[in-house]
Amino acid sequence: MDGILLFDKPTKWTSHDAVDFVRRCTGQRSVGHAGTLDPMATGLLVMLVGRATKLSATLSGLDKDYTGSIIFGVTTDTQDTQGKVLTSVDPGMISKETIEKFFAELSGTLLQAPPAFSAVRKNGKKLYEWARAGVVVEAKPREIFVKEFRMTQFAFPAVSFFVSCSKGTYVRTLAHEVGQKAGVGATLSALCRTRIGSFLLENALTREMLGSLSQEEIQKRLISHENLSRV
Repeated sequence: MDGILLFDKPTKWTSHDAVDFVRRCTGQRSVGHAGTLDPMATGLLVMLVGRATKLSATLSGLDKDYTGSIIFGVTTDTQDTQGKVLTSVDPGMISKETIEKFFAELSGTLLQAPPAFSAVRKNGKKLYEWARAGVVVEAKPREIFVKEFRMTQFAFPAVSFFVSCSKGTYVRTLAHEVGQKAGVGATLSALCRTRIGSFLLENALTREMLGSLSQEEIQKRLISHENLSRV
């Protein structure tokens, strides 16, 4: 069994949980994915089965789209609501127009430092390993490209957003940076990946759908090697 399987990752699952689940459903040990999602995030995981695992680096480099929400007035050590609260203030009221301006300022080519709780390596360890040990390690900022970052719903102190961005972009860091611009802090409260390259969440299988299929039916849902050039 070889090919690409589009999977809708549920919240609280790690990307590795998704890999294990697809292994059980397909009966194939060689399973990987193209682009990690944090446990709190939901949405599209491009699962690679069999010989398709060789495409991991190529597919991980594709642009991605997300929807999500941000809460103002709170900061955490992970830059999302799963982390330890560092600050909590009354954010007052900031106008919709001002928040829209902050979003627009975080579009285009940017330098972004990976968050402390991330899998980026520094001095032989992942940043989250240093962070859990209480060691502050600063990672070198990396160039990213944010094609579009806009607010889709305003219910301050909560706002919803859409973002289209390049490989290596940490959306929770964008949320943190919006809060810094606002002067009150902010943290990511929800995130859903809706696109990777030409792959769309609307075509993905949920946990329940995949779990109900036979291996023969799963085989039919795989994107074959002959179609991989179209990504």
